[in-house]
Amino acid sequence: MSKLITNIKQLTQIRDKDISFISAKKMDKLPSISDAYLLIENGVINDFGKMSEIPNFGNIETINAKDKIVLPAWCDSHSHSVHTGNRSDEYMQRIKGASYQQIAENGGGILKSSSQINAVSTDDLYTESKNRILSLIKQGTGSLEIKSGYGLNYESELKMLEVISRLKNSLPIEIKSTFLGAHAIPKNYKKDDYLKLVIDKMLPDFIDKKLVDFVDIFCEENYFSVDDTKLLCNKAYELGVASKIHTNQFNSIGGIKAGVECGALSVDHLEVINQDDIWALKQSKTMPVLLPGCSFFLGIDYANARNLLNNGIPFAIASDFNPGSCPTGNMNFIISLACNKLKITSEQAINAATLNGAYAMGVSKKTGSISKGKLANLLITEKIDSIDDLPYYFGENLIEKVLIRGEEIN
Repeated sequence: MSKLITNIKQLTQIRDKDISFISAKKMDKLPSISDAYLLIENGVINDFGKMSEIPNFGNIETINAKDKIVLPAWCDSHSHSVHTGNRSDEYMQRIKGASYQQIAENGGGILKSSSQINAVSTDDLYTESKNRILSLIKQGTGSLEIKSGYGLNYESELKMLEVISRLKNSLPIEIKSTFLGAHAIPKNYKKDDYLKLVIDKMLPDFIDKKLVDFVDIFCEENYFSVDDTKLLCNKAYELGVASKIHTNQFNSIGGIKAGVECGALSVDHLEVINQDDIWALKQSKTMPVLLPGCSFFLGIDYANARNLLNNGIPFAIASDFNPGSCPTGNMNFIISLACNKLKITSEQAINAATLNGAYAMGVSKKTGSISKGKLANLLITEKIDSIDDLPYYFGENLIEKVLIRGEEIN
């Protein structure tokens, strides 16, 4: 099937297919073509260029994008999109003054989501999650990483991973599955005993079932230590699976350095960071993933994006969509929030949410930029003046069409 987009006001994020991520010093640039066309063949970007040089493609389905911008669909590299229920009661508790840790100590937080996952059927969890992700696709998400981590026992972690696998097979976007069994310590378990279950039983079994693309761990005080992180990541490496690490959300305890030493693909959160963390990142190809939606919802510090950029460290931004600390996966809002609170430009935010996000979930060879041979996962905006309108109108949806593999999502 062929499809042609014509009269594009600005075709944005044009990159060589071999570029896997955007360096810090280049994140303020978005290569583009004005008054452009783009040809899609069999779901893939086949050609693009200036309208003045457009070949004769004959009788072909055409979309007129006059006064509109075309760019890659968002690549959300950190989400907990498979969950059930919500934690709105905890939201009210925080408004009244309770801390994240106090709520967790009283059986809320991750442990509450765990009890909800344990109670729901696999089919119901799949249906609820699929409807949720369809909504994300309509908002422009073309690639999505999804974590387990609310099961906290063998059967329920398996349930979550099997649901993610079903979503991969039933939805058209790129989906990556991350095993986050080491998300919290379940009731009636000592930490070392539970971690042993995760490392020695769950991880190899779930990898053997081909349900795991990445492994993750919450490296934080009162959760899992640096040594725990190294044990899990090294075991995953032995089994041929790369790591992604939750770290530096509330404290800097060495999780970034541990992630770099283990060759982690990404280290995520980074609301708290020191000079040792900066030094470790500068020596690596590990991608920081910043989650401004979590800071907004919890009322905690935002990651210091300017510090990263000033030290030559690129980053991605992602939603952290989850029922407890960021109950939205709307990447349009996340991009606006990143500009406003991380003090970055539209260009930097879009680079972080497209190609750098794709890199942080291992799909940058397939998507994240306008490149010949990549998937035609595209956004067509409404008629707007410039890309600056996207973060500026923070409460509006300025995406008119979402194309996934060249097909419009309705």
